[in-house]
Amino acid sequence: MQAWARRVAEGMVSPLARWGVDPNVVTIVGFLLNILTAAVLATGHLSTGGALLLLSGLFDLLDGALARVENNQSDFGAFLDSLLDRYSEATILLALIYVFTIRHHTSDVLLVYLVAMGSILISYARARAESLGLEAKVGIAPRPERVLILGAGLLINGDTTAIALVLLAFLTHITALQRLLHVWRQTRTKSTERSERQTRIKAPEAHERQANP
Repeated sequence: MQAWARRVAEGMVSPLARWGVDPNVVTIVGFLLNILTAAVLATGHLSTGGALLLLSGLFDLLDGALARVENNQSDFGAFLDSLLDRYSEATILLALIYVFTIRHHTSDVLLVYLVAMGSILISYARARAESLGLEAKVGIAPRPERVLILGAGLLINGDTTAIALVLLAFLTHITALQRLLHVWRQTRTKSTERSERQTRIKAPEAHERQANP
């Protein structure tokens, strides 16, 4: 689905590429749309907020697609995109906590907190792994899937919103554990390869000592 979505997004941004639009501009517009979405959610209009969330989620695909089409991918652009994604997600979840708090829906507040915790761990796991020279993009619920689940849940009604939050509370932590396991496997492989290299280095030295006592 991600590969298909990328192809569709690259087709959609072709006019923007011809006009020379900077991918960072699309990133910032998407962030501002997320702020608007959070403001709508905070007023209690969950269905409208859900529709806006799905729309803003589209911008998460468009900025990267535009950068690929223009061959304009940069380290700063990737950093800006990741940073604003974290701010966007935190703002959306804060708006939901506010709404459920004033409605005295304590269980929903706790669910949103669990989702926020899982989302933070997902992002941290990837960032920490990459700082160690490893890769941790795996998992059942990266950001696009989380936006889709939450947006669809909000769009329909209150019951589906609760279902979406329960689902995300599980999937985010499962994803964090998947990344933990993935990193462990990589470190285990690297450790094995290091041991094998050391064995190959020591073997000739031992043979030389036996030949020249």
